This record gives sequence, C-alpha cells and structure tokens, in this order.
Amino acid sequence: MDTAGVFSSIQTTTDAYRKRLGAVTPAKFHLSPADGGWSYAEVYAHIFDLSILSLDAIERCLTGEAKQGKTPFITRAILFFGAFPPAMKFKVPKQFESRVRKISSAEAAALIAEFERKLQPYAEKLKTAVPERKIAHPRLGYLNALQWLRFIEIHLKHHLKQLNRIDKQDNFTSLRP
Repeated sequence: MDTAGVFSSIQTTTDAYRKRLGAVTPAKFHLSPADGGWSYAEVYAHIFDLSILSLDAIERCLTGEAKQGKTPFITRAILFFGAFPPAMKFKVPKQFESRVRKISSAEAAALIAEFERKLQPYAEKLKTAVPERKIAHPRLGYLNALQWLRFIEIHLKHHLKQLNRIDKQDNFTSLRP
C-alpha cells in the first residue's frame, strides 16, 4: 500500500467535497432525496465525522492500545481494489446512527477543515506503524493503521459517488427531519 498515494488521493477527494460544498445552495444542501436517501448535509456529517473517528483508530494503532486480530478476506479485497463491492450495501452501524444528522454548510466546512488538520500529522506518524497492531472496525474486522487510512480513502470516495447520485435526482423533499 503506497501511503503517499493514499494521502494524495484523500486530499484530492477532500478537495472535491469542498468544491461541491461551495457549489450547492444552502437550501438544496438540506433537502432529502425523495427516494429516502440522505441529504448532502447528512452525507457530509457522516463522512467527515467518521473519518475523524477513523483517525482516532489510527492513533490507537500507533500508540499501542491496539490488539492483534484478523482482517477478513472480503476486507482485504476491499482494501486491495479500493472500493466496496457494488452489490454490497452497508447501513451505518447502530452505534453511529445518531451521529448522522443534518448540519449546515458552515458546519460541513468546519468538519472538512478539522479532518484535514488532524490528518496531516499522520503522513509522518504512519512511517512507524506496526502492521500487527489493529483496532476493530464495526463491519470490516480488525484494521491496522495503514488499513484504516486506506479505509478512509475508500469511504470518502464511496460517499462522493453518493453525492453524484443525489445530484442527478430532480425530486427532493424537505419533509424528512
């Protein structure tokens, strides 16, 4: 896994989120697609909140709080190919459901900035990562620090595709809280 390449990809993807945030009107940012999917606001809240939590997992891998555990084959395949299988649908793990909420554009911009600020030190810190030190992901099994970084990249790209699907929809409803 090329760590510098993953960092570069994360930065490019984060820039795409920032650019999209500037292009979406505040009113549209809060509207929910009629098909019941998430609004822009909910996607931004989810992706950057959980990306920051993933950085916390990386820190725990680096500081020795981590354990040894198995990384399932499907997870290794996801990390290798850099995408979730198209047929697989994931729901937010129950412990994180309450964290998905509608935020303002300003809150989304602040979350992006916080994520970038917290991400930067890991460019150097990950050079000392011990592959056997792992923290459990709620769906993907045990991940080491580099795998958590790769997960962040894949997760960011996955939800950017979700925003592309939202863009293509014409029908929105503001009735969902």
